[in-house]
Amino acid sequence: MGAVVPKYRNSGVERNLIKRRIREIGRRDLLPRLREDGSDLDILVRARPEAYGAPFCALRDDLLRTLERIR
Repeated sequence: MGAVVPKYRNSGVERNLIKRRIREIGRRDLLPRLREDGSDLDILVRARPEAYGAPFCALRDDLLRTLERIR
């Protein structure tokens, strides 16, 4: 799993926060669900500008919803 977080005129601290959040969601939620299914996928998440203002639970919900569409 990888994360791409473009600058979008934000500081390195803000970019790192988004990357840490995405990795944590992947570790806790996305990858275990894929293992349960026996899926062998590589996941790359590209953050949009809206991610900078989104709370953790909103990011988590969006990523889980996207995973369900892929599965």
